[in-house]
Amino acid sequence: MDTSIHTMKTLFCQLGLASDEEQINAFIEKHRPLLRNIALSEADFWNEAQAAFLTEAIEEDSDWCELVDELDCLLREN
Repeated sequence: MDTSIHTMKTLFCQLGLASDEEQINAFIEKHRPLLRNIALSEADFWNEAQAAFLTEAIEEDSDWCELVDELDCLLREN
């Protein structure tokens, strides 16, 4: 069982994205605001594997769930 503590940095690594703080912030700035009627995993900037991971994290209430929710909130801010 994976007992590591996940951070936004490790979430971005898991998604195969650049994961230093500056690049995370740039990604969020580039892709927000995400419209309320679009599920996070359905946003057009994810590839198929990333979208599947995000969907699975929420549906299975995995240990990534809280960070995925946090990312969702960050992407919806104006």
